[in-house]
Amino acid sequence: MSDWQLDVDVRGLLCPLPIFKTDQALAGLPVGGRARILATDPGIAHDLPAWCQINGHAMVSLVNKGRLWTAIVEKGT
Repeated sequence: MSDWQLDVDVRGLLCPLPIFKTDQALAGLPVGGRARILATDPGIAHDLPAWCQINGHAMVSLVNKGRLWTAIVEKGT
C-alpha cells in the first residue's frame, strides 16, 4: 500500500503550472490526505515547500533523482 492517495503528475510543466495543478488536485482530498507530486521543473524545490507553508499543508518529503522531483504533501486545514 502506498503512503499517498493521489498522484499529481506535473512532469514537463513549468512554473507556475506545477503549483497550480497541485493546488487543484489537493482540493479533492480530505484533510490529512496525501498526494505524491512528480515534477521535472527544478523550481519545485523552492516553490512547493513555500506553497505548503503559506497554505497550511505539510511537506512530508521531497526527493530529487536526476531530472525527476518526487514530493509527498499532506493536506492541512
